[in-house]
Amino acid sequence: MMHDNPFSEAEIARRLAAFRTGLLQRGLDGAVVAAPENVFYLTGLDHWGYFAPHLLIVPLAGTPVLVTRAMERVSVEKQVKAAEFRGHSDSETAADVAARVLRDQKLAGRRLGLEYWTAGFSHGLAMSLQAQAEAQWQDISGLIDDLRLVKSTEEQTLMRRAAAVTDAAAGAAIEVIADGAPEREVVAACVAAMTRAGGSPPAFGPFIRPGSRLGEEHTTWGDGRYKSGEPVFLELSGCASRYHAPLGRLVHIGSIPDPDARMAETSQQAFHAVLGALRSGARARDVYAAWQQVVDEAGLPRYRRHHCGYCVGIGLSPTWTGGNKVVGLRHDSEMEIREGMSFHILSWLMGTGRGDYFISNTVLLGAGGPEVLTRTPDGPIVR
Repeated sequence: MMHDNPFSEAEIARRLAAFRTGLLQRGLDGAVVAAPENVFYLTGLDHWGYFAPHLLIVPLAGTPVLVTRAMERVSVEKQVKAAEFRGHSDSETAADVAARVLRDQKLAGRRLGLEYWTAGFSHGLAMSLQAQAEAQWQDISGLIDDLRLVKSTEEQTLMRRAAAVTDAAAGAAIEVIADGAPEREVVAACVAAMTRAGGSPPAFGPFIRPGSRLGEEHTTWGDGRYKSGEPVFLELSGCASRYHAPLGRLVHIGSIPDPDARMAETSQQAFHAVLGALRSGARARDVYAAWQQVVDEAGLPRYRRHHCGYCVGIGLSPTWTGGNKVVGLRHDSEMEIREGMSFHILSWLMGTGRGDYFISNTVLLGAGGPEVLTRTPDGPIVR
């Protein structure tokens, strides 16, 4: 729920301790956390106020301080137990108050970490903070992001809950896709099911559109009607306490052409090859290579993708990818796969010239191997 902190006090304490260990290893005396996803991770503050800057000041010892607009006091003081609140009026900025807090805590002039690479921290705000609070600043972008990659038991529970919402929403959308169905009616059914299944508003999507607009990537429904012979692209995610579990399907109306049906088999084989390669200690490039090998052996050696999936979990508007960077399973990535990681795995074979198909699911790597969290049938789905 967007009005409650979804985490136990022990969970928040564990995260803060891990973050502080990372700061110590870098020789820092504290940090200012600015990425909305990371402020949420360290505090559990679940609301829609992140459109305005949130600066979380974390000293090595003592209570962190969360600085944002004064009007958020009620939500912050209700949800956040591990940080003090300092609000600013709309005639000043978060940088003004944060600079005062740094001075009060004797952190001005010290070695401090700052997240440079986040959409939650504008250039102007950064310049203002650095001008008002002299310090030896060091970029710590990625420190908390790396901690977030491995999901705790509490997070895994939320991922499974989000996946159940995803399946309810996908099932409702697929049920009403038909020749002549208005695009808006399909999305209305999807969003209604998402809400009734206990989901909170997702950070992204749903993306549902006709095959004629497939290449438009991050656009969604229009005012047209679906028609027989044209596939429907569906990619969406349910949301549970800011955790997301996306899936994607290609739905055919009336019938599926033979080339697409054959490509569906290849797409599914490649997806299962990824599952076979997802194990602790493997590298992301090894996982991508397993996917590519199936594609090559299917007679498509020149077909390449920028990734065959990416890490998912926390997502704040406008994306479920966890920030303005996508941590992908790429052919050139040395990222180590670890137990507890969760991925949106995409087996995408579109524009091959020999048929089109794709499936995607959210997968959690547990102690017993990969677990496919989203359970909507892989298809082919014909309506």
